[in-house]
Amino acid sequence: MRRLRRQVLVLLALTLSLSLVGLTGTATGQAVKNPDTFIQVSFGDWDTFDYAWAYDTSSHTVIFNVYEPLIFYDGGRTDRFVPRLATAVPSLQNGLISPDGKTYTFPIREGVKFHDGTPMTAEDAAYSLRRFLLVDRDGGPSSLLLEPILRMTKTRDDKGNLTLRFSDLERAVQVKGNNVVVTLKEPFGPFLSIMALWSNVASKKWAAANGDWDGTAATMARYNNLKKESSAFFEKANGTGPFKLERWDRAGKQVILVRNEGYWRTPARLSRVVFRSIDEAATRILMLKAGDADSIAISRREQPQVDDDPTNIRFIDNLPWLRIDGFFFTVDIDTRGNPDVGSGRLDGAGIPANFFSDIRVRRGFAYAFDYVTFLRDAFRNQGTLPKGMIPPGMLGFDAKREYFTQSREKAVAEFREAWGGAVWERGFRLTVLYNTGNIPREVGARILKDGVEALNPKFRVDVRGITWASYLAAMNDGKLPVFWVGWVADYPDPHNFAFHFLHSDGTFPKAQRFKNEELDRLVMQAIKETNKEKRQELYFQVNQKFFELAPSVSPVHQVVFRVQRSWVRGWYNNPVFPGTYFYTIFKR
Repeated sequence: MRRLRRQVLVLLALTLSLSLVGLTGTATGQAVKNPDTFIQVSFGDWDTFDYAWAYDTSSHTVIFNVYEPLIFYDGGRTDRFVPRLATAVPSLQNGLISPDGKTYTFPIREGVKFHDGTPMTAEDAAYSLRRFLLVDRDGGPSSLLLEPILRMTKTRDDKGNLTLRFSDLERAVQVKGNNVVVTLKEPFGPFLSIMALWSNVASKKWAAANGDWDGTAATMARYNNLKKESSAFFEKANGTGPFKLERWDRAGKQVILVRNEGYWRTPARLSRVVFRSIDEAATRILMLKAGDADSIAISRREQPQVDDDPTNIRFIDNLPWLRIDGFFFTVDIDTRGNPDVGSGRLDGAGIPANFFSDIRVRRGFAYAFDYVTFLRDAFRNQGTLPKGMIPPGMLGFDAKREYFTQSREKAVAEFREAWGGAVWERGFRLTVLYNTGNIPREVGARILKDGVEALNPKFRVDVRGITWASYLAAMNDGKLPVFWVGWVADYPDPHNFAFHFLHSDGTFPKAQRFKNEELDRLVMQAIKETNKEKRQELYFQVNQKFFELAPSVSPVHQVVFRVQRSWVRGWYNNPVFPGTYFYTIFKR
């Protein structure tokens, strides 16, 4: 039984078909600067380079150029795959998927070497998958494979005790000759879509030599939910990919990759890739115009500043990307030493830890937000007003569904009832946070502040930006009362949104300390349903619950774009790839 929705993927394939940008022709403007070096400048720093720990775009932009998965997406397609460290993509036709849909065989490529020169083996590939399942840090990516392979959404009980057994790993991921054989508990349609990004291979020998898991049962417990700095992969890397990690300069906010001259395919055309993090958009724009950056991150608000030089700068618009942004409420805030909750009490000068556990508080914030102004000011009206957490074009999206719009009347009604009237009577003070340099999120935070404060003079909302790494840590620790963040699909299926936005073991509910047993059951029922029409109806129900319970709010479906120099060749867009794949890129 294959749950992968072919209709959705065919639609995406038509809309998101491979569109290599600028593969032919030559730049007619300024002479190419640094022709064999690519400089990418953004505003976010990096969290970790551990392939099993990282779950943010900045980190994965590095990881997916240093490590490689067993299979990979075929260019810009989301419904077709190509071999990478495996020599074939499993299918029923080639016999690498068993007739019952539970067993996948990946023949491992020979002659591939890690960056330290040691050969890659099937044992390395099996170890890497087992380690990915084992690490399972709070709010991390391990559930992506735990769920289809072991039918688990977490590896610890409510007391934090490890429930994953080594025998589970051995049974599920086996080495047979030069093959890695993965056996699922039951069929899971999107499995290959997940493997296309999340089956990166690391060296077992290197990991053990650098103090990480040695692959045995005796040591596995200490590497479950480990602190990111405790990982051997935190700031070092040893993959098989087209680029090597040369240096992570955390003080200078810079990462440098160098070409892997021993790459098993033809080496990359670029010799170096430099990532720089600069918060000020004006500086990034000046660097792009001077040719000191090849691609930069900006918001729609800065678009006019790069539109004036079409000869040298390309603004590539209307890119398909399966992404949702929103603001989230933490329902059990860690108030200890927390500057963002004021007094820590509902006394007009702060909020208590459980402030957002009252659904009326959450819905009050949702109705206070000015969605039309946000779309205009943050995105120059390039996008659509939201209809929940499922992106347009995906199974479960319904343009006619009811969703939040700004309503002073409804916001006031919700707040008057919140906490038995105490919120309206006493007022509150809290901080809404965003990651520094992200202009749309800062704009959104200030619009939320204005909307809430306009309801009652006793309502006070502060706005504060912090660096990306600090932001992620505080989010996962339950420190942020209200926070802005985005989600790019890990694979093109609505379950990836439903699980991580609503299920208690998903990324955001974990950070929010949000749990609703009815939602948990509904989300899991939807992924198990094989009938297309019934599954669609279940996702309609999931999206309706997202609206009713409002654990978070999706304020816009934005239109994605990219800004780069006209001399950049070979870049292409894949709507689920987190970042830029530099192997195909060159400058001319």
